[in-house]
Amino acid sequence: MVGGSATLLQFVLLFLLVEFSHLNEVLASALSFALSAIYNYLMNYYFTFASEKSHIETAMKFMLVAALGLAINSSTFALFLSLGLYYLLAQVGATIITLFVNFLLHKIWIYRS
Repeated sequence: MVGGSATLLQFVLLFLLVEFSHLNEVLASALSFALSAIYNYLMNYYFTFASEKSHIETAMKFMLVAALGLAINSSTFALFLSLGLYYLLAQVGATIITLFVNFLLHKIWIYRS
């Protein structure tokens, strides 16, 4: 539920930033990823993994993973756009690739007790 809602938030923000703010698609994707990452961190910390670690410890690890996720998301999104995919379809592809890496790092490194 948390991952799905964070992904939905990312797509809604991407759509709004591209369609109504007329932001460049790659910049809009990166910004929507970053904003949904904050939501994702808080929801994962409190609900998915019910972490007992301090925010100082988990947030630092999370920021490293989020930065890696942002790099993966942005680069694959840009690649898919360059191949001519519509920006929302390009985001689907980038999301699938980023999702696997992020979840594994969250589970085995950030929130593990």
